[in-house]
Amino acid sequence: MIDTPFLTELKNSALSVVLAVLPLTILFLAFQLLFLRLPWKEVSRVLAGTLVASAGLFLFLLGVSIGFLPFGWAIGEALASLPAKWLLLPFGLVLGFVTTWGEPSVRILAHQVEEASTGSIRFRFVLYAVCVGVAAAGGVGLLRIGYGIPLLWLLVPGYLLVLCIIWLSNKSFVSIAIDAGGVATGPVANTFLLTLAFGVSSAMGDQQPLIHGLGLVSLIALAPVISVMVLGVLVRRKER
Repeated sequence: MIDTPFLTELKNSALSVVLAVLPLTILFLAFQLLFLRLPWKEVSRVLAGTLVASAGLFLFLLGVSIGFLPFGWAIGEALASLPAKWLLLPFGLVLGFVTTWGEPSVRILAHQVEEASTGSIRFRFVLYAVCVGVAAAGGVGLLRIGYGIPLLWLLVPGYLLVLCIIWLSNKSFVSIAIDAGGVATGPVANTFLLTLAFGVSSAMGDQQPLIHGLGLVSLIALAPVISVMVLGVLVRRKER
């Protein structure tokens, strides 16, 4: 049987789903036998949901392998060929915003915040704050690659800024901001934006992709923490 690249990606995606879902399924069944004792109707609904989620995860991983990764790399190489390096900034801003806008984990966090706050913290406030933060990280991150700026020159001042803002921001937004940094680095951002950075770095010619291509996700994790805390500062000032 001929092993085509598509079949290879098919097998790798299926194996990844099995390794991710099977342990959780076994753990659920063990708890069901030992502790939970749920009715069969509930168990069947959980297993059916697990099957649907596994199918969706498989299709997502397969789509990422054959679509998102080559697509991001190609766009990165195209951006690297721009006549002026500063043009990486606006493209990074736009791509960072639209990528985060469609990130499922960010929308889930925004919905949960609105529900937990009984509507006092609106869904769109959290969503826009995270999107703006990732947009800034995308723009600055691509600019860093273009000009070869060391990553620590951005991370150290960024975290020092977080330590300063944390005392000024509304305490509710501090907790939201810390979680926002985690959900912003979801599957869409990690697959598309990271591959985009690799494409830009590899096309530069005089850079090592391992040094300059990696590191964008660290900026993506940091920027929403700052942007959401800034939103908390504005809310705290309005309350006063």
